[in-house]
Amino acid sequence: MANILIIDDEKSIRKTLSEILSYEGYKVDEAADGAEGFKMFKEKQYDAILCDIKMPKMDGLEFLEKAKETNPDIPIIMVSGHGNIDTAVDAVKKGAYDYISKPPDLNRLLITLRNAMDKSTLVTETKTLRRKVNKTQEMIGGSAPILKIKETIEKVAPTDARVLVTGENGVGKELVARWLHERSSRASGPIIEVNCAAIPSELIESELFGHEKGSFTSAVKQRIGKFEQASGGTLFLDEIGDMSLSAQAKVLRALQEGKITRVGGDKEINVDVRVVAATNKDLLKEVEEKNFRLDLYHRLSVILIHVPSLNDRRDDIPLLVEHFLESTCQEYGMARKTIDKEAMKVLQQHNWSGNIRELSNVVARLVILSGKTIMAEDIYDYVIPVREKKGVNA
Repeated sequence: MANILIIDDEKSIRKTLSEILSYEGYKVDEAADGAEGFKMFKEKQYDAILCDIKMPKMDGLEFLEKAKETNPDIPIIMVSGHGNIDTAVDAVKKGAYDYISKPPDLNRLLITLRNAMDKSTLVTETKTLRRKVNKTQEMIGGSAPILKIKETIEKVAPTDARVLVTGENGVGKELVARWLHERSSRASGPIIEVNCAAIPSELIESELFGHEKGSFTSAVKQRIGKFEQASGGTLFLDEIGDMSLSAQAKVLRALQEGKITRVGGDKEINVDVRVVAATNKDLLKEVEEKNFRLDLYHRLSVILIHVPSLNDRRDDIPLLVEHFLESTCQEYGMARKTIDKEAMKVLQQHNWSGNIRELSNVVARLVILSGKTIMAEDIYDYVIPVREKKGVNA
């Protein structure tokens, strides 16, 4: 049942509209002026608002401006008996969904209200889908290392400086890359990810730089590489330490000159990308062992960001657990579950070799298998290996 707020200083108008909308199946609240309406707007979630313009204390246009600043997604339909074309245009410019003159045509009012809520639903669904597609999450934690990373991102993101993100598998290196992109001047452009460890060495150059038709046996058509796809945005080179030396040489040239050449081609193509790289390896050690180019390391590591392991930021585990509990229950359509204090202590003492990725999976497992409250016994039953229970690796 949709919640509708009617704001009008005329009691008879409020009563009439309330009766009609209640009959149509809506749940209706009433406010006698803009100030009262704005207070109710901040305290309760509404699906749509019908608002008069000429009112004491706070008029409709002032309410409209304040409401749009607070929550721009709630559709507001202005209803007034003192209207003219200029007023209607002004209201729509300020963000009103529509403008209806008094006395309102009830059929038009109901249709407008239904369309407004349909649009609001689409906006909400679009935002939800965009978040899922972008896979961008909050960077949860208040420990000193995480606060330092956030501070560094805020300073570095607006620049085009290349960033090298280091840390163990599962600590959230991709999240750092996405935060850098979304807080940069390139946020409207694409962020293209390449997992260098997942692509065979003989195909990595084609993946990065593209290829021309016929350049090799399976090249049946031209392919645009990741560098070109990311032009105007950010290229995230994950597991850069696994890239072949021949591909490293071409990446170095692309960074130096801002140009690439497709495999099998001779035309130079200008590319405008910001490169963020990540690795779980010690690249300087890889340089010593002749597996990684020192000049490329220096090109990539203008800014270094190290993401600590979960074992090095145990104080953040309660915040992360609560975050994963909420998101997992929401994803599975389940009632919000809680976790017992003793269970939380057990999780904080656990050895998180898989870092945040492991913690996220563990919370999902506990949500599915445990009762309304997750207890310490659930941790011992579903999480901690036998050898840890026996104290071998506590």
